[in-house]
Amino acid sequence: MTDMANHQSGPVVHNNLVQSGRFTVNSLISVIVATFNNEGTVQQCIDSVAGQTYPHKELIVIDGGSNDGTVELLKANNEKIAYWVSEPDRGIYHAWNKALPKATGEWICFLGADDYFWDTHVLDRMSEQLELLPPNIRVLYGQNMLVSAKGEKLYPMGLPWATVKARFLAGTSLPHPGMMHHRSLFEQHGPFDESFRIAGDYEMLLRELKTAEAIFVPNVIIAGVRQGGISSKPDSALRILSETRRAQRKHGQKFPPVLWVWSVIKVYLRMLMWRVFGERMTRSILDLGRYMLDQPKHWTKT
Repeated sequence: MTDMANHQSGPVVHNNLVQSGRFTVNSLISVIVATFNNEGTVQQCIDSVAGQTYPHKELIVIDGGSNDGTVELLKANNEKIAYWVSEPDRGIYHAWNKALPKATGEWICFLGADDYFWDTHVLDRMSEQLELLPPNIRVLYGQNMLVSAKGEKLYPMGLPWATVKARFLAGTSLPHPGMMHHRSLFEQHGPFDESFRIAGDYEMLLRELKTAEAIFVPNVIIAGVRQGGISSKPDSALRILSETRRAQRKHGQKFPPVLWVWSVIKVYLRMLMWRVFGERMTRSILDLGRYMLDQPKHWTKT
């Protein structure tokens, strides 16, 4: 790509976007990554995109003004990135919204700076499925592999749409990293709602999937997703549930779904156990319960 780096006195901006001719626009996939002080993980993320065997891709990185070593890494990887900028922002959904006008692909997917494509053929496999989609389908997803902070593989996340549709409408999020969104989804529904801090991706998908369908790609692990523990902390889990409920109300669900209520009850039960037994013991007890249900360990691994 031609380097069209644009240095300004304010934000640091690098633009290598292909304007015409190089890619077939209908097959181009835009990968958007938001970063902030991710020096320890962003290189793996960038390499996982650059290493894809699928040629028709572009990487867009929006950095929130990092002060560790992230910006230096972005500069060092300039040839692998179609566009990047480093300047203060209002959070991940603001960063994603800034990236959307820069994305030129027909399909758009998002990776966290701590995430990475699982292998070099992910976009090849997904592009094959994109070619087969009926025109009314604008969301395609597969599985993500949950990875501990130490890099240990835990278990894959993601089930067929027919299995999870009711649960999604009740507040369970789909595996979002690497999910394919047709660009018309944003043209119709608008950008992410920046008033959400955690569940903005859920709210965006709810705009589409409360009336439309998604398609699940079996036997494809799209991304490795590092578990930092936010969803396993009771107070963080309550914030997520609060935001998912706000999203449901925004889209006309006057009363909370039974599954959402049960999720809140479970969080409060965990909080009680935290206080009675302590965090370490509670995590062991919860994983014992998962073992009895023939589920992989989670609580003692995150």
